Amino acid sequence: MSRRLFLCDCGGSQTLDREGIAAATGLSCPRTHTALCTRQSDALTEALADPDAEVIVACEQEAETFAALAEDQGVPPPLTVDIRDRAGWSEEGGRAATPKIAALLAAARRGRTPAKTRDVVSEGLCLVIGAPDVALPAAERLADALSVTCVLTDAPDPAMLAKPVRRFDVAMGRLRRAEGALGHFEVTVDALRPFDPAGRVPGFGPPRDGGTSDCDVLLDLTGGTPLFPAHEKREGYLRADPRDRIAVERVLFEASHLSGTFEKVLHVALEESLCAHSRAGQTGCTRCLDLCPTGAITPDGDHVAVDPMICAGCGMCSAACPSGAISYDAPPVADVFAEISALAAAHRAAGGTAPRLLVHDEGHGRELIALAARFGRGLPADVIPLELPALNAFGHAEALVALGCGFVGVDILPAPRTERGPLEAEIALAEALSGGIGAGAGRVRLLDMADPDAVADALHAGRPAPLDGVSPILPLGRRRDATRLAVRALARGAQHDPIALPEGAPYGAVLLDTEACTLCLSCAGLCPSGALLDNPDSPELRFREDACLQCGICATICPEDAITLEPRLDPSDAALDARVLKAEEPYCCIECGKPFGVKSTVERIVAKLEGSHAMFTNSHNTRLIRMCDDCRVRAQYHDENAPFRMGDRPRVRTTDDYLDPSKRN
Repeated sequence: MSRRLFLCDCGGSQTLDREGIAAATGLSCPRTHTALCTRQSDALTEALADPDAEVIVACEQEAETFAALAEDQGVPPPLTVDIRDRAGWSEEGGRAATPKIAALLAAARRGRTPAKTRDVVSEGLCLVIGAPDVALPAAERLADALSVTCVLTDAPDPAMLAKPVRRFDVAMGRLRRAEGALGHFEVTVDALRPFDPAGRVPGFGPPRDGGTSDCDVLLDLTGGTPLFPAHEKREGYLRADPRDRIAVERVLFEASHLSGTFEKVLHVALEESLCAHSRAGQTGCTRCLDLCPTGAITPDGDHVAVDPMICAGCGMCSAACPSGAISYDAPPVADVFAEISALAAAHRAAGGTAPRLLVHDEGHGRELIALAARFGRGLPADVIPLELPALNAFGHAEALVALGCGFVGVDILPAPRTERGPLEAEIALAEALSGGIGAGAGRVRLLDMADPDAVADALHAGRPAPLDGVSPILPLGRRRDATRLAVRALARGAQHDPIALPEGAPYGAVLLDTEACTLCLSCAGLCPSGALLDNPDSPELRFREDACLQCGICATICPEDAITLEPRLDPSDAALDARVLKAEEPYCCIECGKPFGVKSTVERIVAKLEGSHAMFTNSHNTRLIRMCDDCRVRAQYHDENAPFRMGDRPRVRTTDDYLDPSKRN
């Protein structure tokens, strides 16, 4: 299959190194066009007609034009890549931008796994709630497109309801509860008074509490407290200030289009077996529960549950999950790792050095980059943009993977609705890890700017020092594995002590007070990740630091309060091996000799009870403490005063007993 690259200098507005790009990408590129989308489109049409050709067009602005040309040929649309805004329109363009262009083309050709979706059906059942002067006109407007029920919060003027034809249902009430999302809302209304149209002056029936109903679209015009947390992310819930006529018109327009079948992206994947939320009723990790803005994540026994219909796909849960039980899936984390690696490898293969990664979203960030390129300095030649649907899903693991793959810095460009707090926490963790391993501070930054020129100036001014001696990694496995691999690469072969991390980090050690610990091993029995281990052959508590999630279940369950947590990351091989935290001599059964407990614990119990407790004074009960389970049962069964002996067994009566007259009674 031939692979053809179509370059266009967009009316001569950018300088492209055609030969260098072709050599770096391995693609056939005979010429550089000037107006590929208009007067030179015949060349692209001819190429699309070849069924054995892979066609790539280095222009994304006119993707629809190119798709229309392909449709005329009856073939799939060509792959389009934006190199103009992200590389060509820059004061450092030309040959200097060739490695970046090669990287962008390599990542685009690799592609991403299509997002998983679920169909959501809305039959157009709409509930409008608000004051009569706003809700009734809104319901009247929507009645042509939707099946509307209007719940009024106040009593209306009777004249407002005295119409010859009523096209929607009306009631009065107070909304007490609302759950769900587009296609399936469940509401509970108190003081519900259905409309009574009888008589010359219509009115409402008697009130009753607990009225329930379902709807597909919920239009809130009350102007009060939103019915849902992060309400702007709840699909199907539309809210406007009734005093703002433009806002009301906007939500009415949106509501009129919410009837039919829609695709709901399944943003995250959940692997319940990895979740460290709870064990045996003891709560451990709650990071995703604390961060989820919409309430889509709820406790569900030992793990959590995610409601995909409520999930808005912010990605914060994926970045914060210590075990990888919740991972962003649109695109998957593995795809992001692979794309970062592909960008760095292609840039390096094209002769580029010391690249930087600029992470941005599909809307705000893309627009800032385009404006900076069209009207300002554009991006520096060493800054490679990475566009993601959810910036909050980009956490410390992704940032460290970028550094481990060869990027010398990572800049994150947040959107107005990006949650700053969780993102700043992930950046602080990435900085602690990179700085603690000797890579220096300032490798991961948050560019919280809304001015395109300010963004461009900040990128042109701040250039981190190169990271010499770092062998590029191949990021594999889960986020924890990739993080450790990247940290070891940044260490550049040097041995490092454990790196101190901020409170709440998902890496760390368990510190044991050996004097207080009784080796009850309840911590090992409940550890969800297997970081704490017992030894089936002897009283021993072992710990593998690499597996510790810092969930805190061990510290919570410890009856002696002997466990504390220390957030840190040990980059050495010692973290991969199980080390002994405490070991003691076993106590052997005085009857059979089998080891069954901790010698110090058994002796301490005997010393505390013997001679000082009523049940252990002048009796053989202390011997029972020194026996294993089997011998203890046997000893109690054969004991003269065993409570379950029930006395001597009655003698079996025989035929002679019945025939002997003296024994009949």
